[in-house]
Order: sequence, then C-alpha cells, then structure tokens
Amino acid sequence: MQAKTLLESFRYPRKGPGMMWEAARDHVVAGGNQILMGHSLHRLSENRVTGRWTVETRQPNGKGASLSAAHVISSAPMRELAGRLHPVPQTAGRALDLKYRDFLTVAIMVKSKDLFPDNWIYIHDPRVQVGRIQNFRSWSPELIPHDDMACVGLEYFCFEGDGLWASDDADLVDLAKRELEQLGLCDPGDITGGVVVRQEKAYPVYDEHYAANVEALRAELSEAHPTLHLVGRNGMHKYNNQDHAMMTAMLTVENIKAGRIIHDVWRVNEDAEYHEAGVEGDAGRTDADPALASERLVPRRRAA
Repeated sequence: MQAKTLLESFRYPRKGPGMMWEAARDHVVAGGNQILMGHSLHRLSENRVTGRWTVETRQPNGKGASLSAAHVISSAPMRELAGRLHPVPQTAGRALDLKYRDFLTVAIMVKSKDLFPDNWIYIHDPRVQVGRIQNFRSWSPELIPHDDMACVGLEYFCFEGDGLWASDDADLVDLAKRELEQLGLCDPGDITGGVVVRQEKAYPVYDEHYAANVEALRAELSEAHPTLHLVGRNGMHKYNNQDHAMMTAMLTVENIKAGRIIHDVWRVNEDAEYHEAGVEGDAGRTDADPALASERLVPRRRAA
C-alpha cells in the first residue's frame, strides 16, 4: 500500500525559509523603509480624532521606539495583542482564555548518510516523547552540504514551563540521542552534537471555547478599530499552514491599498483543505494554473 501524501511537489528555499524573510527585509529597506529588530510590542493605541495609531516598542535594555501609522497589521498572538491595546478591549478577558501549544526542536548531527529518505516522519511509539522527526537534507541538499553527515530534527510538543520546556539544552540533546537509539535510527556513537531551538506559541489550541473567544475579540476590534488588521497563525488564532498564514498578510495589504475589503482573509484555508482550482479568500479569481494542481495553493503574481 502506497503511503498517502498531501502533495507531490513543493517549492522550498535552497537554504531554508529564512531566505524569504531576508529577501523581504531587503525589499522593505530598499524602498526607504525601516525594520526594527529586537523590539517587542509594548503598547498600541489609536487616536480617535486623527485615526492614526501610536505603536510603542521595547528592547531588552529598556529602550524602545514610538511609531505613528495609519494602519497596523498584527501577527502577534491575539492574547498578547489584547493586553497591549489601549484602551483594553472589553473582550480582553476572553482573549486571555486562548491557549497555545509550544514546541521545541533538537537538531542532531550524525556521521552517516541520511537516516531516512522522507522530509519527516511521525512517531507513534509510546516509549519515546518525540512526536516527529525531520530530515533537513530532504528539504534541500544545501542545508547539509556534507555527503557523509546527516542532520535530523527531533520535534517535541510541550507547554512553556513544563518539564520538557524547562530542561537544560544538554539534557534535551541527551534525550534525543537516547530516543534515536530506541527507535533504531542511529548509533549514538555516530552523533557529533546537537542544538535546541524553542518556539513559543507554535500552535493555537482549539478547545471548546476558542472559536467563541476569537469571534468575540475579532468582532470588537473590527468594529472599534477597522484599521487594525489581524493576520497569521497566532494573529488570527487559526491553525493555518505557513503559506496560508503568509497569504492572509498579502491579501490584507491588497485590502489596505484598495481602501476597502476586497478579500475576506478569514476565509483563507477555511476548510483546512488543499484546493486544486480557484484562490482561497478570493473566489472570483480564475487565474489558477491547472498544471500546478498537485502543489499547495499559494498566492501568485498576477499576469501583467
């Protein structure tokens, strides 16, 4: 029986998704704009007379910046955004009930050929804690340029502050080594090192109250602050894939440029399906390429 797959082909940056963010940064800066790195959102407030926003940021050293904007696009977790808006939304209490699943990856270098040919494999063995393992070379050969080395990422689903999240990096690397051996994937003696990467709020939790809580905050913000736009997985508390999360931002920019809502970004990937025709969030567009039906649907540049 052939294993099922969501798609037969995909596009992936040669040296990983970071190349996209670097290219976006360079494009923004080349246009005479500014990107503030290492800043976190401190407070967001709208002047109801002028309609302009004041965005205040903070850096770890206590310094920060104050920006003025006509529109704000937020990909911050809805729970965090509600607590930083001034005045605080009436539905902020419901936003505080939104929950997230956190995530960490232990990347392990192994003196070996690739341990398996797949991009990633899901683990269902109750003896181990790892939930998924990815093979970085299968995403792009340029990620692992040495033919005699392999690099796999053991992915652990956890909650910030729990035993896994709070473990020392060295202990997590040791755990990953033991579990690779338990799964029969490699000899621990071939492992040359490892590194841990933690990602907070990687997955919005869909509990029995999340939909009503999201809708309550969304309705209040759209009514009170129509120039505040929510995008992305955490910004919408919506478990979209990366490409669909990016699509919500791209379509939001088109809405701002048009001066009206021409795309309902909340419909992007609404049914969590991969469609072979049409464009999610814009049912009237008919420029999908049938030849790309096996690829995940993403925004494409319109023909001139």
